[in-house]
Amino acid sequence: MAGLLAAVLRHRERIAQLRERVLVGEFAGAAGTLASLETGAMETQAGLCAELGLGQPLIAWHTSRDNIAEVGCVLGLIGGTLGKLSMDIKLMMQTEVGEVYEPYHHGRGSSSTMPQKRNPISSADTHGAISVLRQHAAALMDAMVADHERSTGPWQIEWIVLPEAFCLAAGALKQMRSVLEGLEVDAEAMRRNIDMTGGLVMSEAVMMGLGPFIGREYAHDLVYDLCRESLKTKTPLLDLLAAHPEINRHVSRDQLLQMLDPANYLGQSGVMVDRVLASMAR
Repeated sequence: MAGLLAAVLRHRERIAQLRERVLVGEFAGAAGTLASLETGAMETQAGLCAELGLGQPLIAWHTSRDNIAEVGCVLGLIGGTLGKLSMDIKLMMQTEVGEVYEPYHHGRGSSSTMPQKRNPISSADTHGAISVLRQHAAALMDAMVADHERSTGPWQIEWIVLPEAFCLAAGALKQMRSVLEGLEVDAEAMRRNIDMTGGLVMSEAVMMGLGPFIGREYAHDLVYDLCRESLKTKTPLLDLLAAHPEINRHVSRDQLLQMLDPANYLGQSGVMVDRVLASMAR
């Protein structure tokens, strides 16, 4: 969740940076030179932009549509983050996983033929919306390819896709906000799924723990072989590790048990979470 928050903070920063570039007026005449105004041309342009609450551009941008395309790209990036979140929720709502669930309301997510189902409605809607949103971002890139100084049409792509891009992004944001506000988390299921492999998921921790005694490279190959044996014989990895003479001469079964505990291998996750939260506060 902290990783997701960090992405959201970056998007907010992008939007803030975007405003100054995008919210500028365009009043420059047919060829972008303001030649039709004999006096006070730049002052007239500045006054008009000020009245509209827009910045004055450095130069005419009628056929330079990079700023508009950038808006689409930022919307696409936001959509990508929302899509990653929606994908994870859909996967974690699977019966075989059951780690998180979208908020429950009577009848929400049920199937017309399978009453037991609890479908990820908002996540599915979001996935569909952001898929189209990404295509709109690509279309806005196409709109940049204008001919000469008075384009014959590519920029009119913006009329079609830009409004819908905002609508799709707004809809996806609304859906996923409601999901996060009522997200149901099953921490016991999360731990159960981690433990499902019988310690195999912690093989890196064991390898690193054995490295100082037998060398990291050899420890990797040895743990790799024991993991294969564990899968093949359905024997708990801990038993195989503890019984191996090149391992038990250096570490005890209790020490191996500590290596296989996910709670002991969180690395710098707590520090990273704190860094994200501190960044949000700033």
